Amino acid sequence: MAMPSATRYFGFGLVIGMTIAFLCLSLSHLAIPAAPVHAVNNVVPQDTISQVSHELINRQVDTKPEVHLDLGEDKHHHHDDDSVARQLKDKVRVLVWVMTSPQNLQKKAKIVQDTWGRRCNKIIFFSSETNKDFPTIGLNVSEGREHLTAKTMQGFRYVYDNHFNDADWFMKADDDTYVIVENLRYFLSEQNTSHPIYFGHHFKTIVKQGYYSGGGGYVLSREALRRLATKGKDPRTCRQDGGAEDAELGHCMERLGVATANSTDALGRSRFHCFDPETHLFGGYPDWYYSYDANGAKKGPEHISDYAISFHYVPPQKMLSLEYYIYHLQPYGISSGRQELNRHDRKR
Repeated sequence: MAMPSATRYFGFGLVIGMTIAFLCLSLSHLAIPAAPVHAVNNVVPQDTISQVSHELINRQVDTKPEVHLDLGEDKHHHHDDDSVARQLKDKVRVLVWVMTSPQNLQKKAKIVQDTWGRRCNKIIFFSSETNKDFPTIGLNVSEGREHLTAKTMQGFRYVYDNHFNDADWFMKADDDTYVIVENLRYFLSEQNTSHPIYFGHHFKTIVKQGYYSGGGGYVLSREALRRLATKGKDPRTCRQDGGAEDAELGHCMERLGVATANSTDALGRSRFHCFDPETHLFGGYPDWYYSYDANGAKKGPEHISDYAISFHYVPPQKMLSLEYYIYHLQPYGISSGRQELNRHDRKR
């Protein structure tokens, strides 16, 4: 009689143990998504990258590891001598407006806001909907690639109407564009904002004088912005919507007498880039690019300026990586060259 009783108790205990284990496991699964998916600003959706990468990104955004020009805001600065960059921030005022959308605010625009956007004199985010908490300014434009021209025209017009006196140069970028703002100011420090001119990654097709890649970002002088916002409202001169945004802006600028210009450095190396750093380093360009790029679709570090300004198609994780590489990683005992050397080379 002892054996059946022991067997019965063992079976009963096994059932109770399995039930408790199942309940614990179920509760643990219910608790897991809350931390990585929603913990910090919902930075990247779970289906975009791995769970581990998502948690790492959340932690990096939460601690804001990037170096700012205002060292008082930076928790991990290296006590670098940034006096030249500080002087240029006051001397060359740059306003950047970022084209985004409601679904990208936390996935992409938030990363821009927390990284390179902090170094602009002023940064504005335009979307199809106003969001006062982010904040973003809603334009009267529907979402979709077919309406990017309208977003661009209305975005520049808003900047002219509300912030024309707040900056010397006015740049448009996408929410997956990474901009090294110090290098942008350095390049612009030798340009005249009173001239009708704009700069970017130069494409040589479609428009007679060429035009600039929208994703690589383009920057307008004050005079260029004035002409675009006042004379560019005429649909007989500038298309107000439809078409390819960057090419349509190129047509518009040419008709307004706003010139394209060379933006390579003293060694002929590119500063603005319509792809991510790896593509410009190692190649693998799409076929169309070879007939579009004004500088010959070159690849490799010898063709990318040490003072590169922008890269496109940079996802949130890579944007945070670039933030670390550019503003934190330093080889001990090596001091990088100063900007004056590059300026001297240009005058030779």
